[in-house]
Amino acid sequence: MFSSSSKSKLDHVIATMLVILMALMVLNVTWQVTSRYVFKDPSSFTDELSRYMLIWVGMLGAAYVAGKNEHLAIDVILTSLREKTQKRMLVLVSLLVLTFAMTVMVIGGSNLVYITFILGQKSATLQIPLAYVYGIIPFSGLLVTYYQVYAITQLNHDLKSAK
Repeated sequence: MFSSSSKSKLDHVIATMLVILMALMVLNVTWQVTSRYVFKDPSSFTDELSRYMLIWVGMLGAAYVAGKNEHLAIDVILTSLREKTQKRMLVLVSLLVLTFAMTVMVIGGSNLVYITFILGQKSATLQIPLAYVYGIIPFSGLLVTYYQVYAITQLNHDLKSAK
């Protein structure tokens, strides 16, 4: 379940999705600027679409960086500890991130998606259900959860082999 090859494949899929989203976002904003300043007839959907794509890029990017363990961190205390204590501290941090991802992103995000879907809320210009836009929140939460469980498993394996 938690092999490094499955993690690597997941990393590749997410990275590809991020590249595609960013490319589409660049095209969208380029069209927005072109239609506004060249054709003097601003496109009505581009502003809203770029906002929603930015949400998706931000949430997916956060999950991707969590999987790579490259989030910004203050590690002054961590680096001053012995290696075994560092690994225990990293397990604690991963557990805290896991708890946040499950409660806020997965459960809270799922509630948000459910409520906006039941209420039938749609975006102003594109008229797409906002549940589709917000669906990235619980999805990213599940990705972060997977990555944190993977990290905890690896750290526990390292701690056991160090004994």
